[in-house]
Amino acid sequence: MFTIGDFARHGRVSVRMLRHYDAIGLLRPAHVDPYSGYRFYEAGQLARLNRVIALKDLGFTLDQVRSILDEQVGAEELRGMLRLRQAELESAMSEAAARLARVGARLRAIESEGHMSTQDVVVKSVPGARLAELTGVAAGFGPGEIGPVITPLYQELCARLEAAGVTAFGPGIAYYEDAPAGDGSIVVHAGMTVPAGVTVPDVEIVELPGLGQAATVVHRGPMDDLLPTIQTLATWIDTNGYRSAGYSRELYLECPEDPAKWVTEIQEPVVRTP
Repeated sequence: MFTIGDFARHGRVSVRMLRHYDAIGLLRPAHVDPYSGYRFYEAGQLARLNRVIALKDLGFTLDQVRSILDEQVGAEELRGMLRLRQAELESAMSEAAARLARVGARLRAIESEGHMSTQDVVVKSVPGARLAELTGVAAGFGPGEIGPVITPLYQELCARLEAAGVTAFGPGIAYYEDAPAGDGSIVVHAGMTVPAGVTVPDVEIVELPGLGQAATVVHRGPMDDLLPTIQTLATWIDTNGYRSAGYSRELYLECPEDPAKWVTEIQEPVVRTP
């Protein structure tokens, strides 16, 4: 048998926690000395302790933990419960990380207000392009909604082009439109420019029309940091007698492995205000 201190060390918990578990009937000592009141535990009790800690760390209350263990849930069933709860927590962490990224993007936009130069905005016509493209639907136009859709689209598109033996392609052009559902969702078009005559299995080839007039600006850095550039462009459009005529396009000029070194031209169609 182990003293309560030794058992706590082997279970990587505190003596205070073991005393609490004893008091609420969750993990009783194997033996209590009737004279000294000292608690003693057996090595076999580590299995129950492991289950208690795992369930508690996954968000179950101690009452729920007691119910689960007292019902003598089998190891396989318990493993399934833990995996389900683990998946729920991982999903919550992913959502929290996405929210944190969106907050960070908004904070950077706020910090850059009035500090980004609009002198680099150029109004020009944008030629059309022949694209091999894949499409997907994003829930909205926010960075946290577009990113998870467009990234795997480009990964799959490049894989299909390479599998088809198409080597002369690029740069990439992404463009967007409202989804037919009318619920605020966005159709994401992830395209790569390809030469005439190219066909790729399971990849649509489209002729993207040009833009007669677009306000353009070059963004340097990861697309997660695009918001300040987009809002600087919006400020220029509003203060120079133009209005937006649709979703902006993204022309990916340089896309090395390090996203911090990306170079992207943002092309927003515009018309002169009356």
